[in-house]
Amino acid sequence: MTTIRRERTTATLEGDFVVFLIGMRINQPLKLHKWLPVAAAMPRMLKELYRKPERGFLHGEMWFGRTILVLQYWRSMEQLLAYAKDRQAEHLPAWKAFNQAIGTDGSVGIWHETYAVSPGTYENIYVNMPPFGLARAGTAQAVGAGGHSAAARLKANGGG
Repeated sequence: MTTIRRERTTATLEGDFVVFLIGMRINQPLKLHKWLPVAAAMPRMLKELYRKPERGFLHGEMWFGRTILVLQYWRSMEQLLAYAKDRQAEHLPAWKAFNQAIGTDGSVGIWHETYAVSPGTYENIYVNMPPFGLARAGTAQAVGAGGHSAAARLKANGGG
């Protein structure tokens, strides 16, 4: 059972890091043979990444629905890009299989967004939540005096 932290918490992660959002959209639900292999690829990649923390992967969260979303935290852009190009890793075979089986036929959509984050450029708040997102990738702590606004949390993280 996941422990809910009732107090207001905020999370930090030392230094620069990367937020990577990746997902897929099932455009043609009846074409199970098209989208199921794509959906099955990400859990394999996440399992691989958790086994090898030296790759720079810090944490991931996944949601399922017609659109599948994976939120990932990485130590650096270089490490994320190195994983994407690593011929010995799970990613390239999955990408090749997608292009061969689906390409641009419209049955399954895929997407990603990548954000480089530096101290002072992010803030967060969690209330009545288990450790989640950045609070799992980094360090969560109770919100102290003067940290009850987004502006104050930005300042506390090194922002102006």
